[in-house]
Amino acid sequence: MNYDVIVAGELNADLLLNDIVEFPVIGKEIIANRMDLVLGSSSAIFASNLSAIGTKVAFTGNVGNDDFGLFCIECLKNNNVDTSLINIEEGIGTGLTVIMNYGEDRAMLTYQGAMKTFSIDQIKPDDLKLAKHLHFASYFLQPGIAPDIPRLFRTAKKLGLTVSFDPQWDPEEKWDINLKEVLPFVDVFLPNKKEFIAITGSADWEKSLYSLKDHSNVIAIKDGNNGSYVFHNGKISHCEPFLNNDVVDSIGAGDSFNAGFIHQFVKGAPVEKCQQYANLTGAISTTAAGGTGAFKEMDKARETAKQRFNCFDL
Repeated sequence: MNYDVIVAGELNADLLLNDIVEFPVIGKEIIANRMDLVLGSSSAIFASNLSAIGTKVAFTGNVGNDDFGLFCIECLKNNNVDTSLINIEEGIGTGLTVIMNYGEDRAMLTYQGAMKTFSIDQIKPDDLKLAKHLHFASYFLQPGIAPDIPRLFRTAKKLGLTVSFDPQWDPEEKWDINLKEVLPFVDVFLPNKKEFIAITGSADWEKSLYSLKDHSNVIAIKDGNNGSYVFHNGKISHCEPFLNNDVVDSIGAGDSFNAGFIHQFVKGAPVEKCQQYANLTGAISTTAAGGTGAFKEMDKARETAKQRFNCFDL
């Protein structure tokens, strides 16, 4: 096989505005004292960081024929992600998210652009055969492919791939997805706690987990400073967080968690090790700006793991 993981999903740049004095108010102008243009989107941050920590990754998705599209492709290439399967769409711009950071909280505004046009017809079975695992994220931002996700996952499973899925937030907050239809074809489901509660429609998230026992494989729920929870074989396991007391920003922390989990999962590691490693990579992500900044130099990332989190296994 050519790749360990093929990532299918949205691709956009992030414009980060940091060190903002107060929250924006309609009709008023405020100042951001720092700006960064970085690789954005859950799928691309996941792919980039997964590759950085040592997994062979390819990416498929849509960008426009513009500077933002070229920027996204170059960022992925710089982290050794194979970009040959990315489609360049004419007549529509590359997606862009403007992110205003306030400590560990943020407000986001997204132009979907080319990610809206990504369809299942652009994911060839022969390309899937080149990998042993498929990851898909941001279901609600990609209306062109969302209705066909069950078919995509079934196809991947028939071809012998394992599958992971991170739904991400629904901007319209309709949460229209049938988990009992999708999850039987998903090996690792990776929502955060707020997303899981919204999708299931119940604040009793533990009860919701047990209601999915006959339909799911591994469900890994991210819960920020509370660590993470894994539901597997009918049991819930909690893993303590690696706390960072000096957060630069939390962009991509969840995607970095996903990358850590799947890095271990495709190697056949026990679920407990996948979860602990995921907590570590999620924490490391918060030590630098943007979702990929902390993993640009792996020597520094390993030093961060040792110095800040007393962990020597990265």
